[in-house]
Amino acid sequence: MANLTDRIKISDRLAGAAAWLVLQFFRLFEIPLSFIQRIVGVRGMPWIFLLPNLAFFGLFVVIPLCINLAFSFTGGTDLYLSDRVYTGTEQYGFLLDCETFGDPITCREDRFWKGLYNTATFTVFQVTFLVLFSMITALILNREIRGRGFFRAVFFFPVLLSPVVVALIWKWILLRDGILNAFLVSVGLDKILFFVSPEWSMFWAVFVSIWAHMGFYTLILLAGLQAIPPDLYEAAEMDGTSKERVFWRITLPLLWPNLLVVVVLALIKGVQIFDEVFVLTGGGPGTATQFIVQYIYNTGFTEPVRNFGLASAASIVLGLVLFVLTITQLAATRARDNG
Repeated sequence: MANLTDRIKISDRLAGAAAWLVLQFFRLFEIPLSFIQRIVGVRGMPWIFLLPNLAFFGLFVVIPLCINLAFSFTGGTDLYLSDRVYTGTEQYGFLLDCETFGDPITCREDRFWKGLYNTATFTVFQVTFLVLFSMITALILNREIRGRGFFRAVFFFPVLLSPVVVALIWKWILLRDGILNAFLVSVGLDKILFFVSPEWSMFWAVFVSIWAHMGFYTLILLAGLQAIPPDLYEAAEMDGTSKERVFWRITLPLLWPNLLVVVVLALIKGVQIFDEVFVLTGGGPGTATQFIVQYIYNTGFTEPVRNFGLASAASIVLGLVLFVLTITQLAATRARDNG
C-alpha cells in the first residue's frame, strides 16, 4: 500500500513537472505576441495567426495562378515568361473558334472540345451515380446492423489508396488476360476487350472513379444522418408515417446541407478527373476517354511542340467553368432555402 502511494505521488510530480515545462514553453511566445498585439491591436491578431497560411496559399496558389494567366496571353515554345511573345487573346480565340459548338469536328481545336464533351458526359454519370450510391450506403450504414463498424471501414478504405494504385488494380483486373476475363472464360463465356470499346472504357472510367471516392462522400452523408435528432423519427413513427414520407419530409430536408457539399465537391472532382483515367485507359481508345485535364497536360507537357500558352488558356477556361457551376449551385440552393 505504501509503495502504491509513493508511485502515485511520483506520478503526480512528473505530471506537474511536465505541465510546468509546457507552460514555460508557451510563455516564451508571450513577450513577442504581446508586442505585436500592441502594434496591430486585438482585432488584428487573427490576421497574424492566419499569416502563415495566407503566405502558403499565396505562394503556391495565387502566384502560380497569376503566372498561368499571364502565360495564356503569350505564344511560342519558350519556358520563361520574359522570353515569350505577347499574343493577346489569340489562344482563347483559337480554343473558341467553332462553326457549331455542338459538334467538336467543326472546331479549330477539336481535341479541346472533344475533351470538354467527354468531361461533361463523365461528370453527369459519375456525379449522379456517386451521390445516389453514397446516399444509399449512408442510409444502410446508419442503421443498427451487425458489423456496422467493419462495413464503414470497408467502404472508406479505397479513399486511403492513391488514385494511381486504384487505377493499376482495376487495370490488372480488366486487361485482356486479367482476372475478370479469366472468370468469364472459366464459366464458358468469351473474353471482353474492355479498353477497345469506347462505351466500355467510359463505363469503367465512371465505375472506378465511383468505387474510389464513394467512401468519402458516404462519410459526409453519414455524419449528416447522425446529426438528425432521433426524436423526430420517434414522433413520425408514433404518428404512423410511412418510411418513404419520413425520408422525403424529414431525412432529405435535414440532410440537404451535407448533400449540397457532396454534390459540389463531387462535381469539382469529376470535372478535374485525370490521374485515375490516365493510368486506366490512357485517354483511349482514341480520344474516347480523354478529358479536359488530360488535354491540358498533353498540350503543355507531352507533345513534341509544347504549347504552354494554349494549355494555360484551356486551364483558365476550365477554372471559369468550375466557378460558374459552383456559383450556380449555390445560387440555386439559396433560392430553394429562401423559397
